[in-house]
Amino acid sequence: MPASVASPVVSSGADVAAATCAVSVIIVNWNTREMTLECLRSLYAQTLDTDFEVLLVDNGSHDGSAAAIAEEFPQVRLFAETVNHGFAVANNMAIEHARGRRVLLLNTDTVVLDRAVDRLVAFAETRPAARIWGGRTLFGDLSLNYTSCWQQQTLWSVTCFALGLTKLFSNTNFFNPEGMTAWKRDTVREVDIVTGCFLLIDTDLWRQLKGFDPIFFMYGEEADLCGRARVLGARPVITPDAAIIHYGRGSATKRSDQSVRLLRAKIGLARRNMRPATAEVVRWLYLVAVTVRAVGYGLQARLTGGRGAADATNWGETLTRRGEWFARASLIF
Repeated sequence: MPASVASPVVSSGADVAAATCAVSVIIVNWNTREMTLECLRSLYAQTLDTDFEVLLVDNGSHDGSAAAIAEEFPQVRLFAETVNHGFAVANNMAIEHARGRRVLLLNTDTVVLDRAVDRLVAFAETRPAARIWGGRTLFGDLSLNYTSCWQQQTLWSVTCFALGLTKLFSNTNFFNPEGMTAWKRDTVREVDIVTGCFLLIDTDLWRQLKGFDPIFFMYGEEADLCGRARVLGARPVITPDAAIIHYGRGSATKRSDQSVRLLRAKIGLARRNMRPATAEVVRWLYLVAVTVRAVGYGLQARLTGGRGAADATNWGETLTRRGEWFARASLIF
């Protein structure tokens, strides 16, 4: 676990007397000032039945986020950091100070809809043995965003991704087993992974697990956490009754940065959870996947006068940067 976060330096809300509450809402911000303010407004407006606190880590933003949050929401326990610790470490730091019986991880690029937090907490009371709970995520136009949950990767799922079968048959569970896109998130179901954008967990379980593994800067941390929790008997579950908007990529800089971090996490998770020989096959399959996409989208862009150019740039840069995610020396898992 990292050292404790520095004392909050902006918000007076950090000095409230120690007390317990039902839920500690944890938010990590990095240069998403307007989205974060929108998220907080929706959280306070839509959470009426749950006794909660908000702990927010600003990861060294340079867009005025910390000052704006402190001004509009003085009740938030704000930790204004001078560096970007990453998602995993920042959450760990904040939860060291949490007073809730449960912890809710909430992304800055989300909007709480129709009492979603109240509904998720109420659902957790009906399924206490799950110990990790999630809801339904929607895009800004209220269409379904499937990324509220996932199944863990397997050799088959990575093979489908490498060969493009996941994209060609995206709405089938057979060729897209991680995404589970044949299921519209409209029923209660146990899942392998609840995404960290809207994840409720028992605080004592979080602390038993020692939180996120800080080796994950961004991406993969909730997959690792849920996997370790399942070993201890947790059964993560999704309810359709708690819905939020999740825009996605709120803190992104460029797509290849995301792709590199995601591939590092995927290969690292394979090394942790698969036999060494299988994990090595998975590593090479991801190289095949990136190479095929870089070449394919590059050809498409040239033949169509630019169509697919953004994808070509992303995968081309990701392939060029393979030393950051493919080379053995770059993976310290």
